[in-house]
Amino acid sequence: METAEIRRRWLAFFESKGHAIVPSSSLVYDDPNLLFVNAGMVPFKPYFLGQETPPWRRATSVQKCVRTGDIEEVGKTSRHGTFFQMNGNFSFGDYFKAEAIAFAWELLTTSQAEGGYGLDKERLWATVYEDDDEAAGLWLTHSEVPIERIVRRGMADNFWSMGVPGPCGPCSEIFYDRGPDYGQEGGPAVDEDRYKEIWNLVFMQNIRGEGSGKDDYPIVGDLPAKSVDTGLGLERLAAVLQGVDNLYEIDEVYPVLVKAAALTGKTYGAKSAHDAAHSDPDDVRLRVVADHVRSSLMLIGDGVTPGNEGRGYVLRRMLRRAVRSMRLLGFDEPCLQHLLPVSMERMKASYPQLETGFSRISQIAYAEEEAFRRTLAAGTTMLDTAVARARSAGQSMLGGDEAFALHDTFGFPIDLTLEMAQEQGIEVDQDGFRRLMKEQRDRAK
Repeated sequence: METAEIRRRWLAFFESKGHAIVPSSSLVYDDPNLLFVNAGMVPFKPYFLGQETPPWRRATSVQKCVRTGDIEEVGKTSRHGTFFQMNGNFSFGDYFKAEAIAFAWELLTTSQAEGGYGLDKERLWATVYEDDDEAAGLWLTHSEVPIERIVRRGMADNFWSMGVPGPCGPCSEIFYDRGPDYGQEGGPAVDEDRYKEIWNLVFMQNIRGEGSGKDDYPIVGDLPAKSVDTGLGLERLAAVLQGVDNLYEIDEVYPVLVKAAALTGKTYGAKSAHDAAHSDPDDVRLRVVADHVRSSLMLIGDGVTPGNEGRGYVLRRMLRRAVRSMRLLGFDEPCLQHLLPVSMERMKASYPQLETGFSRISQIAYAEEEAFRRTLAAGTTMLDTAVARARSAGQSMLGGDEAFALHDTFGFPIDLTLEMAQEQGIEVDQDGFRRLMKEQRDRAK
């Protein structure tokens, strides 16, 4: 089942259950706490907090999202991607846990011929927050998941928030067992590569305060009304329904990877195990290309342009990582002109505005690639010289002054220097680099 069809069935199902279909918001959202929309509930946050009155009691959407906190893990695992789509169904003081669980079970297990996703009931597991007896009981009442496949987990796993002060609550996650080829038995608490999380049902009822991590924050109050926020990872479900190993191999992403492999003369998957974490380095680079090209397409489509700060810097970093990965794969010519159109062709079924705006999108991307190619040519020579000098002196660390010179003279961002040095087994004096950067800023003042 193609990703666009999974998306269509989602919206049709929840519309049949009385939900208003709400179009995706832009990735660029007016929230001082967020660089990009990073969850399906972000556009609905004022409704959960009672700051605004929702125009509907029930809503459903397929929201564009970007998360870049784990950008270095992209391509190395089967779970990390920067751009993704979050299918959500929402209740604003209407239904709560029972209906959310019943809807999820019905859509996942109804046959494809009858409009559902047709997943094998015997492969589905549920997790609940450790003291949420109500949710555990509702799974037994409203589904066919046996008690031994209902797992209780702590706050880090089964209590959801946006990572910043705001709405939060206990959650119940749904996992799909991919089988023994993907890891050991025992459920999600044992192996989250074999047991893939596909849907998170969040029971929004609390407000959190400041804190770090997934479980180190206070609960400072209750929401005005108990509500529901669910998120099904569209790419994750597509991987399950299309029978592929990871999100890089679904129909909306894989064609870019195939094109990159053809350009570089590489054979994807030749040395890979099922688990992306044990992949050949060339496979990791091909996945980085596929992920970052699509993410860049979507960001530029929503009005982001490359720059040195904030959103623009995230976009610049992804474009540069894609271009550099192609160079490491052996392709030294401009590559985005070959890859970006492939991504647009796969995404336009869900986002037709990408095709109508492609002239603008491609012009921005190609100009950024050309500028980076000039930067890379000059800076790489200097970095290689500095690494060789450090090695000949018996050192395993590049000086902060050399990292600063790369930044100051060639526009090399520190993360690129760190990445390239690491590939050669060399560390970088980051404290020294930061000290010199501060001195430069102080002089500028």
